[in-house]
Amino acid sequence: MPRLKPDTQRARREHILDAAESCFARSGFHRTTMQDICAEASVSPGALYVYFRSKEDLIAGLAERDRAQFQTRFEGIADAPDFMQALATIGESYFVGDPVRKQRMCAEIGIESTRNETVGVIFRNVDQHIASSFEQLFERLHREGRITPAFPPPVLARLLSVVGDGMMWRRAVDPDFDAASLMPAVVTLVGMMLGQPMSEAASTNHADANTGTAARRPLQDAAR
Repeated sequence: MPRLKPDTQRARREHILDAAESCFARSGFHRTTMQDICAEASVSPGALYVYFRSKEDLIAGLAERDRAQFQTRFEGIADAPDFMQALATIGESYFVGDPVRKQRMCAEIGIESTRNETVGVIFRNVDQHIASSFEQLFERLHREGRITPAFPPPVLARLLSVVGDGMMWRRAVDPDFDAASLMPAVVTLVGMMLGQPMSEAASTNHADANTGTAARRPLQDAAR
């Protein structure tokens, strides 16, 4: 059998990860079997095991993909003309733009991390990477005099994680949760934590949310 080209291998691997994400979000980590993932991806067990030997391997692959996605979204935020608007855009990409299944999968992996040490190590490594990235960002902004935070950068980074985790969890479990309408208030809250007033764009969205005239306007539209 001819060897698959690298681009084809990468595409197949991503396709399998997409299938695993859907299965974990729909059925949970324990109820999902490798056979379920094969069926979702329309691949044979032999093809699946070329890339992933276990469900833990799949979680590691999903975690690494999410870490890479975070880095792509996070790059350049410190140099953005309006870093508060850049933060708002990242928040919207996660809590409004991403499909709900991703939030449910993250919640499922977080719970499994308390029971499965292998999953726990994977989960904590990604969590620490994100926290460290924000901590370093806040340290830089503070040194440059661009924020006047009420708390040290490590505390700020953890507080931001708590806010983000709350948004993620609520969206995962509450079908009526309207993350878009809440985002302007979240941006305001984060700005208060950083000692940074809202940007004009974020302030406009906040006013719209209060009056109900444009509660669902994407924050990235205001950034254009």
